Amino acid sequence: MNDGRSVNVCRRRFLALGLALSSVACLMPSPGHAQAPAYPSQPIRMIVAFPAGGGTDLTARLLAEQMRQSLGVQIVVENRSGASGMIGTGAVAKAKPDGYTLLANSGEVAVNPHLYKPMAYDWETDLLPVTLMVRVPNVLAVHPDVPANSVAELIAHAKANAGKLTFSSSGIGNPQQLTGELFNRMAGVRINHVPYKGAAPQIADVVGKHITMTFVSIGAALPFIDSGRLRALGVTSTSRVSALPRVPPIADTPGLAGFEVVNFFGMMAPAGTPPAIVRQVNTAAVQALKVPEVAAKLRESGFEPSPTTPEQFREFIRAESAKFGRIIVEANVTLEK
Repeated sequence: MNDGRSVNVCRRRFLALGLALSSVACLMPSPGHAQAPAYPSQPIRMIVAFPAGGGTDLTARLLAEQMRQSLGVQIVVENRSGASGMIGTGAVAKAKPDGYTLLANSGEVAVNPHLYKPMAYDWETDLLPVTLMVRVPNVLAVHPDVPANSVAELIAHAKANAGKLTFSSSGIGNPQQLTGELFNRMAGVRINHVPYKGAAPQIADVVGKHITMTFVSIGAALPFIDSGRLRALGVTSTSRVSALPRVPPIADTPGLAGFEVVNFFGMMAPAGTPPAIVRQVNTAAVQALKVPEVAAKLRESGFEPSPTTPEQFREFIRAESAKFGRIIVEANVTLEK
């Protein structure tokens, strides 16, 4: 009798233990349904496709610091320059699409497909636009000895000296060259292009009176304009720029209505990055661009903060690419072999 009761007690305890273990097992996630850690859970790498110290780099670093505060993780900026931005851009195009590799690039993403064929990547299929960061108007500036105090007077001077004037840019195929080629076509003049490797030498030769004029980034030109070594005649956007409030748009000149060519810096991610992560990064970047101190620093450099949705940025790139493509074909712009 006692032995039977003992056996029954043991059975009841065993069954109770089994039920308890089963309940615990039900509460534990199975390996096949384990939840991924919330994004972001580790540092994010932002690849800048141009050298340190340039406009794209400056913008990326300002945003990275602000985004770190909102996302809660460090954003490490890495410069991978070369080949007109294609080295850094190509690296991001091949990166794992998990939100931990981002790209800061410029208008070259819209220009390069018209100049380099074939390319190692296609931005339409290999990259996801996140947001336009800033629009970057250039300034048309001349040496003070040039007999022109306005764009209209410069056009008259160019027509009176057909084929004798020159303009500098930061290189063949650069948006600055395309600005000059559009100016030639719309103004009906022939001003010869002289390419340089960067803003410093292209400005230096205008200051030294070796080149008549330049289309150059406002940030690079400001010290020379303020000191009187360059004269600013117009900006390449259709509205005035905060850094040069007294300088009118080139488009205000009779006969040049609608003239506009601007560079731009934007943020992208590898294709396949989950939409929820793209939205989260977009929200952080847009918030960063709206911080008054950040916006002020960007405007001081001649950049105009211009945050967008991912969809708006995609359409913006497509429209700019079509514009650049038309200028390249009409001006017969080709790369030197």
